[in-house]
Amino acid sequence: MAATLPASPYDAKAAMQRTTPRGRPPARRRVAPWADPLFSLLTHGAAWLTLLLLAGIIVSLLIGAAPAIEQFGLGFLWSSEWDPVQQKFGGLVMIYGTLMTSFIALLIAVPVSFGIAMFLTELSPGWLKRPLGIAIELLAAVPSIVYGMWGLLVFGPILATYVQVPLQSLFGGVPLLGALFSGPPVGIGILSAGIILAIMIIPFIASVMRDVFDVTPPMLKESAYALGSTTWEVVSKVVLPYTKTGVVGGIMLGLGRALGETMAVTFVIGNFNQLDSLSLFQAANSITSALANEFAEAGAGLHQASLIYLGLVLFFITFVVLALSKLLLSRLQRNEGRKA
Repeated sequence: MAATLPASPYDAKAAMQRTTPRGRPPARRRVAPWADPLFSLLTHGAAWLTLLLLAGIIVSLLIGAAPAIEQFGLGFLWSSEWDPVQQKFGGLVMIYGTLMTSFIALLIAVPVSFGIAMFLTELSPGWLKRPLGIAIELLAAVPSIVYGMWGLLVFGPILATYVQVPLQSLFGGVPLLGALFSGPPVGIGILSAGIILAIMIIPFIASVMRDVFDVTPPMLKESAYALGSTTWEVVSKVVLPYTKTGVVGGIMLGLGRALGETMAVTFVIGNFNQLDSLSLFQAANSITSALANEFAEAGAGLHQASLIYLGLVLFFITFVVLALSKLLLSRLQRNEGRKA
């Protein structure tokens, strides 16, 4: 096949300028060669800035808590005595209150959030999906102090009258359950704080679960339905294995929100620095509520250092929770590789 000749000498000259000696078009000239190095520098700087801020927080907490660490050591973690007058401090009550309320919150919020996400993605009619999703997400915009006031003035009396009193009359003579539901029916305590935290973290977990469920390729779900699978089988055998990383991430996000919540817990937990029993209705305290109540009035010295020590313990608890979640995800991925 004969090559097509240029129509004029000018066209031939232009064709020669547009091609290299090997007949390939020349590489496009970079307009701003400094853009990529600058972008790389900015992104690296943002990452290192985050690490420096994290290191600065740890160092400042260690410096502030140094007097309490030298005075009490690790015994601070399992000592329940908190007496600012005699300068004796222990963080067991606050640590127990923080972990117990967060556990109750997750125990309630995870199944509810999973049900909400599954309904919105698989069962909800089209006209209801968007309004219901927006309504659930709006719960995250309610200030925490509003949840706390509602829990103290409205939810607490309802919990005491219609839950605690019937449970005490029903299980009062049972050795273990009677102690679990003991205490004055005032509606504040560990269970009340845990339920309020569950209501607060449901929007976060449900939103993340709904988004990751929507990421599942429709072809996978349609194939499972075509093989005769039920909705539960599609969710449990197709959707959850495909989105387990996002689901665990959403649960960890809710747990972090529960561990760090302050005002709502301060209103309903009772702010009691003694651990008389393991009752769910026992007034207790948490790390965040103790910091909110006492830090402004704590004098410089051992009292303030003990409160900062509590903040350091909370930081360590959060770090351990995140590390365990990463180990869980890595083990799940490793098991999938073995099965394959």
